[in-house]
Amino acid sequence: MNKNSVPKTDDVLAKPYAYSPEKVLASLGTSQKGLKELEAEARLSKYGPNRLPQKKDLHPFLKFLKHFNNILIYVLLVAAVITALLDHWVDTWIILAVVIINSAIGFLQEGKAEKALEAVKKMLSMYAHVKRDGAYHEVAGEVLVPGDIIKLKSGDKVPADVRLLDVKSLRVNEASLTGESEEVEKNTEALDENTPLGDRFSMAYSGTIVSSGQGTGVVCATGSSTELGKINTMLSEVKTITTPLLKQIAKFGRQLTAIILAFGVVTFLVGYFIADYQLDEIFLAVVGLAVAAIPEGLPAIITIILAIGVQRMASRNAIIRLLPGVETLGSVSVICSDKTGTLTKGEMTAKKILTRNTALEVSGGGYAPEGEFLLDGKKTDPLEDKNVELLLRACMLCNDARLKKDKEEGWSIEGAPTEGALITLATKASLKTDPSFKRVDTLPFESEHKFMATLNEAGEGSKSRIIFLKGAPERVLSRCQYQGLGEGKSEEIDREWWDTNSSNVASEGLRLLAIAFKEVGNDQSEIDFAETADGFTLLGMVGLIDPPREEVIASVQECREAGVRVKMITGDHALTARAIASKIGIGDGKTVMSGPELDETDDNDLPDIAERVDVFARVSPEHKLRLVQALQKKGRVTAMTGDGVNDAPALKRADIGIAMGIKGTEASKEAAVMVLADDNFSSITNAVEEGRTVYDNLRKSLLFILPTNGGQGLIIITAILLGIVLPITPAQILWVNMVTAVTLALALAFEPMEKDVMKRKPRNPKDPLLSKSMLLRITYVSVLLNILSLSMFTFFSRGYSYEYASTMAVNTLIAGEVFYLFNSRFLKASVINFKGIIATKYVWGTVLAIVLFQALFTYLPLFQTWFGTEGIAAVHWLPMIGAGLILFFLVELEKFFVRIVTAEKK
Repeated sequence: MNKNSVPKTDDVLAKPYAYSPEKVLASLGTSQKGLKELEAEARLSKYGPNRLPQKKDLHPFLKFLKHFNNILIYVLLVAAVITALLDHWVDTWIILAVVIINSAIGFLQEGKAEKALEAVKKMLSMYAHVKRDGAYHEVAGEVLVPGDIIKLKSGDKVPADVRLLDVKSLRVNEASLTGESEEVEKNTEALDENTPLGDRFSMAYSGTIVSSGQGTGVVCATGSSTELGKINTMLSEVKTITTPLLKQIAKFGRQLTAIILAFGVVTFLVGYFIADYQLDEIFLAVVGLAVAAIPEGLPAIITIILAIGVQRMASRNAIIRLLPGVETLGSVSVICSDKTGTLTKGEMTAKKILTRNTALEVSGGGYAPEGEFLLDGKKTDPLEDKNVELLLRACMLCNDARLKKDKEEGWSIEGAPTEGALITLATKASLKTDPSFKRVDTLPFESEHKFMATLNEAGEGSKSRIIFLKGAPERVLSRCQYQGLGEGKSEEIDREWWDTNSSNVASEGLRLLAIAFKEVGNDQSEIDFAETADGFTLLGMVGLIDPPREEVIASVQECREAGVRVKMITGDHALTARAIASKIGIGDGKTVMSGPELDETDDNDLPDIAERVDVFARVSPEHKLRLVQALQKKGRVTAMTGDGVNDAPALKRADIGIAMGIKGTEASKEAAVMVLADDNFSSITNAVEEGRTVYDNLRKSLLFILPTNGGQGLIIITAILLGIVLPITPAQILWVNMVTAVTLALALAFEPMEKDVMKRKPRNPKDPLLSKSMLLRITYVSVLLNILSLSMFTFFSRGYSYEYASTMAVNTLIAGEVFYLFNSRFLKASVINFKGIIATKYVWGTVLAIVLFQALFTYLPLFQTWFGTEGIAAVHWLPMIGAGLILFFLVELEKFFVRIVTAEKK
């Protein structure tokens, strides 16, 4: 394109930062005087209001009905219809209650995507100062159009994407959009068209906050065309991943339905054509089989186990917003973590002082003035070196920040994070405010000059005044002719030495600030830019960094031992990302991939790269989303952490989105499955630990519940094959299913964490919910329960009523379940030991509860009427207990042989 030509408007709207202010104005058909009101109205009709599009919401009742679209719910509804046809209305209402409760829980948990969109929409500014017809007016942010000239000042929320035309000390906090904690200095220079979002210094983006200064700019994008709008569009288009648990339960439900139908058909054919049952009798028998095989309490127990997991995690500062997310954490194999505020503290900290004759390391982090100064690894007093003392004095005086301490929140700062770090540094050295160094005049920081200068009194009894200068090394060095050596001595500056050593410090990921001074006459009362042009003595440089959280290193190591890989995905610079990653233990300390490199990477190649590389820098929201999707293509169950609105699409797309609770935006929290109450990465490790424990306990509960259904189903089938009356009725079957699920099975939800839970590799989400060994155990126990209960019914059918024999059969089934509960506490390990028998208070509590329930079931007249039971003699409880003991020892014997076989395979 010819440099003097006017670019197309579409090109300018796509990359306005790549064009000069004059070309942007010309291309948009506007000027510094602003649009005319009539033209603004015409453009409003063309581009639409400056707001994000709102999706038509589904009626709450229809949202509620959507939660019935589940195979297990269908099975339960069929069970309700069956029991209604049998006139067992109590059973019908119990089943319907279970269905409604589960659907209500899902309904209340629904809507995270919609809430995330609403949170993003709230970030748009409500008002703007726009120039129309040559004068500024305050208007609603919705009426802004491309071509409008607007004014920005400290505290404003930027109302649209703006190409800056004029700035004065303008600094913008873009953390919510780019993820960087440091405020961005703005200017008006045109940039390369491939400049990453975080480096577009000539732009101010919608939803960001003006932290200081002022400026004017031309609106280039509004509504859904803004960077914020693009994130909103990504959120609306991203499909939430179904959790491994929900996939497995859906598959299990389909398989269970097929098995029930198959057994029902076979049983009907055998009973009618071979066993000579009457049509109505065999129909009722098949109905009884269906009711027996349906685990009515399973959805409830799954919900309860997950809810208990939610409570456990909440006590460890991990708030779960979606119940299945609890279990998903147990299968996470990759955690994609944002850097700023997640792996790091989100606070600038001075870590190094470099002078011509010394290099000091500084310990401590954050804004708490606690730490030591180290020289060659040994503690030293920095104030003993007069050059360092003057440098620290400059840090305190050439500074507009203020350090403060709150009883509850601790140390914090008022002002820019960088200046706060310098105040903290000086305070660590026990340097106190000296009134004799009173400030006389100031040259505030401006992005054009990249430095700040103050004119101060030079101390009590001094015959001169002093100018302190701090800023970007290249700007300060160009003004220095000398370098300080301490004790009032100086020499000609060695630029080559400073260039080499400052590069070495910068390679560690530290941001450098240079500090210099110049003495002037005692009568000088003001300073200007001409006064700061030369004649300075360089005191040294201060290296600053947003340090990693101290506990993160151990957490990352624990994740590694658990087979969970941690990847850093940040908007920060590559050098900083590499340095932080190296300190934490992420990656190889060398390999970093940048956003522009990702742009050049084909989607087909990205999965392999995402698998191999652990540190990604200067990434955009689109990059984060692409990386999460790429890892999922490799079969990784991916967690994504973040705190900014830029993280929201990736948080929603990830298997587990994890937002920061303290520093996170509402958009990130609403898009996430989990929110960290303490913004602490180590809480993620705790959550993974709890997630694995939840899954273990869920499997134990399934291993306990399903033999009940299997045993009951076998009782019905065996009775039909033998041509005898059904030993247990459908109503009794429903009672057993519900009571054992909500009492005995519930006890397993409280089982403590296994010793090796964080030493295992992540569970493969493709693995079936029930392994082969579990299916064998379920079949084995089902057969034992069938034999024991049917034998008890057969024995007591001789000389006792049907109701008496049936009650004995039901109670024998329950007794077997009680003893089997102890077996189920350990999947493979023996329970015949002190820990196994003593169990937990929840196990014994539910055992007492089931004894009470069975006493009511057996002896309460109302229950006898409902369920067709009869009171039994006290002595007859002994054979039932004996049957339970037989089952207990036979299951332990089976576990013993499984352990032998497993050991031989190893």
